[in-house]
Amino acid sequence: MSTRSDAPATGFSRPARTVILGAALVCAACGLVYELALIALGSYLIGDTVVQASIVVSVMVFAMGIGSLAAKPLQRFPAVSFVAVESLLALVGGVAVLVLYRSFAVTDAYTPMMIVLAAIIGTLIGAEIPLLMTLLQRIRAQEAGSAVADMFAADYLGALLGGLAFPFVLLPTLGLVKGTIATGVLNLVAGTVVVMWLFKRSLSRWAWTGIATLVVAVAVVLTVVWWRADAIEVDARQQLFRDPIAYAERSEYQEIVLTERQHIGGADDVRLYLNGDLQFASPDEYRYHESLVHPVMAGPHQRVLVLGGGDGLALREILQYPDVSEVTLVELDPAVLELARENESVRELNGNSFADDRVNAVAADAFGWVRERLDEGVEPYDVVIVDMPDPDSTATSKLYSLEFYGMVHDLVADRGRMVVQAGSPFFAPRSFASVRETVSAAGFGATPYMVSVPSFGDWGFVLADPGGSKPPLRLPEQRPDMRYLSPAVLDAATVIPPDKTVRDAEVSTMLDPVILEYTREEWQRW
Repeated sequence: MSTRSDAPATGFSRPARTVILGAALVCAACGLVYELALIALGSYLIGDTVVQASIVVSVMVFAMGIGSLAAKPLQRFPAVSFVAVESLLALVGGVAVLVLYRSFAVTDAYTPMMIVLAAIIGTLIGAEIPLLMTLLQRIRAQEAGSAVADMFAADYLGALLGGLAFPFVLLPTLGLVKGTIATGVLNLVAGTVVVMWLFKRSLSRWAWTGIATLVVAVAVVLTVVWWRADAIEVDARQQLFRDPIAYAERSEYQEIVLTERQHIGGADDVRLYLNGDLQFASPDEYRYHESLVHPVMAGPHQRVLVLGGGDGLALREILQYPDVSEVTLVELDPAVLELARENESVRELNGNSFADDRVNAVAADAFGWVRERLDEGVEPYDVVIVDMPDPDSTATSKLYSLEFYGMVHDLVADRGRMVVQAGSPFFAPRSFASVRETVSAAGFGATPYMVSVPSFGDWGFVLADPGGSKPPLRLPEQRPDMRYLSPAVLDAATVIPPDKTVRDAEVSTMLDPVILEYTREEWQRW
């Protein structure tokens, strides 16, 4: 495709330069949104934000350098090349999240696919600046340093706008999938406007026909993908779960999925997943929650604090004690609290526990909430139950740190006790041991124990005494009826098999989160 002239269609260089610098700003914003979207998706699906960010950023930055070099021969036809690059970038960037989510659902090639897409997007982004610089100089020749300064100023400002728009505008209003599609549309418009306004008359008929065909084709694809996005996402999500999905939501913090299976002549099988990880299964969740709650209630338990446990199932067990006067529950995600309060299946499981007048549910980050309560000098709690997701991400690993347990220690009354869900001694024995060691290092006496929960396998907890002595594992004398837990079961729960007993696990801290390394390494084996 050849051009008849290097000059733009307009005779006004200042408006023309403004249009090109504006296009640079928009393109930079779109490029950063694509980058953040890939990182966010990886953190949702894989749960390791640091590694995902490192891979995406390093691959994209490297690919941008390749794209800059690849743009050299394209500078002979900068207008045509620029709109072609933007069209391809709009297409690949706009559908990248949906393609990756589908890949995660139906294949084991998520990470290779992510690297390929990050490389393609980075290469196309890298070609933008050289082409825009060439177009800028075609309008009015400028000293190289000044031209670079103008272009980079627009580029960096665009990156700022894109970085702010992603969490505060796109995610809350459109979500991750449609937000990236909308970004692709904006990218396509930015590339098209530059050519149609400034360089339309300088293009040959064949060049104009080719550009128009490409732009229309990309616009049609993005429109169809937008229209079908929800259906594609639902279909891909269902591939991840064996049972029909009854409820799904991507909240500010995580993907929430509730599945239900109807059994002929039996109870429904209800399962809650957060970011793909099973949180409970109704056929056996009582085993987990009875084991978590009742041993720690063998003592004073008027004031109870629950950190995590937003599904309300631990609350159900706590509220069976009539002498409990108040329960404070701190859950990060308001969407989980709403599900537990409003969804009929979950509400039936938790016994409508959030409707009890003794319950005060707070939507907050547990780490920050605990620190604020210490600053306020809150009255200590008789019982503290730490029911957090497994420490398989940087966000959750801090909730298994020496610093966190140290703060919680100051919230436990002198005669009170704490219990921590500690993962699986069978699948992750070193992680389990690290929780025990970290709790002990925070000044607690620690008694580990293990029970059988078929949906999870053998699962472990750590009962802790703030006085430093190992607390006896027993049930309250006055206790409600239980389906699983008994004194005999609890006696057996203290026996950790020798082949799963780890004595050299390290203490996990915020600066050295060994629990995160242990968890990733051990669960990958299974």
